[in-house]
Amino acid sequence: MELMEALDEEERGWQDQANCMGVDPDLFFPERGASTREAKEVCRGCVVREDCLEYALANGEKFGIWGGLSERERRRLRRARALARRAGAASAS
Repeated sequence: MELMEALDEEERGWQDQANCMGVDPDLFFPERGASTREAKEVCRGCVVREDCLEYALANGEKFGIWGGLSERERRRLRRARALARRAGAASAS
């Protein structure tokens, strides 16, 4: 099964433009400790990279490379955004 087939049909607007269409999904789900370089290279020039990343963040994707980021990198981004929201809320009060 291809990576994009796993996504709901209604969510597929941006996926049809993704660089990863037709690429072996195993590339985006490397074994623990394996290089993510090739997957990130596919993502590098993708026109829907931000959409892919936001999809992964909104849906809590725990595994794989999404929007050019690993799960660890997405976790850091979620934390940074949460801190920024808290700081913004604190300064607004």
